[in-house]
Formats: sequence, C-alpha cells, structure tokens
Amino acid sequence: MSKVKEYLKKYFVTAMGAMAQGLFATLLIGTIIKTIGQYTGLDFLVTIAGFASGATGMAIGVAIAIALKCDMLVVLSCAVVGSMGNAIGAVINNGLISAWAVSAKGSAEGVFYSAGPAGAFFAVIIACEVAKLVSKKTPVDILVTPIVTILVGFGASFLICPLVSYVMYYLGIFISTATTFQPFIMGVIVATVVGIILTLPISSAAICAMIFSPTALEVAIANGTEEGFMLAGGAAVVGCCAQMIGFAVMSFKENKVGGLVSQGLGTSMLQMGNICKNPRIWIPPTVAGAICGPLSTLVFKLKCQGVAAGMGTCGLVGPIGVIADTPSSFPMWLGLILLCFVLPGLISWALGKLFYKLGWIKPGDLTLEEKK
Repeated sequence: MSKVKEYLKKYFVTAMGAMAQGLFATLLIGTIIKTIGQYTGLDFLVTIAGFASGATGMAIGVAIAIALKCDMLVVLSCAVVGSMGNAIGAVINNGLISAWAVSAKGSAEGVFYSAGPAGAFFAVIIACEVAKLVSKKTPVDILVTPIVTILVGFGASFLICPLVSYVMYYLGIFISTATTFQPFIMGVIVATVVGIILTLPISSAAICAMIFSPTALEVAIANGTEEGFMLAGGAAVVGCCAQMIGFAVMSFKENKVGGLVSQGLGTSMLQMGNICKNPRIWIPPTVAGAICGPLSTLVFKLKCQGVAAGMGTCGLVGPIGVIADTPSSFPMWLGLILLCFVLPGLISWALGKLFYKLGWIKPGDLTLEEKK
C-alpha cells in the first residue's frame, strides 16, 4: 500500500504539479500577455503570446522530466515528447474514433481532437521511466538516450493520445451539454468540484487545461453547446476564487497580511495541512463556491476557457481569463468583483465566525506554518 501511495504522489502530485508549472510558463502567461495586447492595441504582445502558447507541450515535457529527476538528455528529449503528446489525437466521427491524427489537415471526415496537456502528461511519464533504464548505461549515451526517449514517447503518444482524446471529448460534451440545460445544478457542481481540486495537492490548472481546451470548445461549438461550455469555465473560476479568497479572509486574524496575500494571490493549498487536522475549516469556502457558482452561470454569465479556469485568483489569472472571454459590460464587471472577491470573502468570514461560536473551529486551526 505504501508503494502505491508513493507512485500516486510521484505521478499525480509531483508530476502534475510540474505540468501545471509548464502550463503556467507558456499557455497561461501567453493568455495574460494576449489579453493585455488586445486591450492596449499592442500587436507585438499578441505575437509573443502565440509563441508562448505554441511552446506548451515542450514546456510540459521538460517540467515533468525535471520533476521526475531525469538526466539532462532525457529532460531535453522530453521537450519533443511533450510536443508530440500535446499535438497527437484522433478524428472522432459520429462519436467514434475514425482515425489517428496529428492535425485536422488532410484527416478523415469528422472532428479532430488533440489529447492536449493530458496526452503530453502520460506520454512524458512513460518516456521518462523507460529512458531511465538506458540513460548513462552505454558508451554512446548521447545517441541512445535521446533516440529511446523520443521513440518511446512517440509510441506512447500513438497508443494513448487517441484514447485520451476520446475520454476528454465525451467529458467536454457532458459538461457543456449539462451546463446548457441545467446551469444551476452544474454551476454548483463545477464550482464546488474544481474549487476542491484547487485546494488539494493536485493541479486544478492542469485539469482545466484538459477539460476546457480549445479543441473542446470547437466540439462544443459544433454541437451547439458553446454557451454551456464557457459558462462552466466561468463557474470553475468562481469556485477556485472562493477557496482562495475564502481561506485568505477567514484566516486573516491568525495569518495577517502575509497570509492574505499568500492564499489570496498564491494558493489555498497552503491550508491542506490544517484541513487534514480539522476538515470543518474547509466548509465555509466550499459553501461560498457552491453559492457563487450558480450566480455565475445564471445571473452574471461569466465565461472562461483553458487553463485560466483552474487558476482562481492566483496572480489574478482567473479573473483575467474571465475578462478575456466574457463580453465587456457592467454586469460582467459587477459579477467579476462580487463573485471572485466580495461574496467569497463575506460568506467565508460569516460562516467562519459561526463555526468559531459553535466550537467547530478553534484558534490556531487556520494558522499557516512558517517556512524555516
């Protein structure tokens, strides 16, 4: 059992965390730069953003390989593997995989769906583990290691990416269709679930980059459920913001300004140790997300897509994503301020006070450990 936990932590905490950093340094930063460029009219920023987004697969590959403590040749070769895994996918026609493909050009009839970050994630992990078996084991390591890493990565991408595409295809269809027809229920579910994932030691950014990918948006447009897809992304942003702002405000008395900034603009994951000791402290920000989610989908109709949907107020990326994807209007700005900042703070603060009176939360339960 301990071995299983070790592997789960290695791949779904360490590797996924590294994947999120790769996404942050490319796709996510590209989104921010593109938004600034569009609002300021500086076209060169939009050009830069295109290059940043284009390097997503390579950055994921390098980040995961470093996190898995691979040798330098493996790390560099994984830039190729990450690029392949991110690009390769399948053509899906009438709900079935009709062809393996690397792009929509010249493909069979149907919708091309790339595996995206999810494909890169699995392909790179497999390539890394096999490459470790040969790295620095031969006198011609400089040839053997890159060749093995890239070939294994291609094989893994060829086998896994179409299946990943298929799963993500139907997951995207479910979320966009369900949100289109049941915006209230899905507003609650998406905001709550994604918010919880953000606080857990796994990457909500990476997961949202897979679910709310540009390819998934294309499928939603083709199916006539684009509105539901984008609204679900907006609810995800709100749920993440609720966790971060909620914990930041609720614990202000104990953590002061430093805690407010580290949680409100950093991550609510800092509270994970305290949650393990007293799970009740997780209730106020989670309830805040469940309340704000349907307000987002039904009232203010905030929209978002891609990695920004899973970032919350971390570097203000979530709100920036909403600004980029929601038509600018007074309701949008009002909803952004209320649902991403004001209401999560007020609801979490009020419930926190109640829980203190009930004895469910005690002084010290929300105190962050100081780094030595």
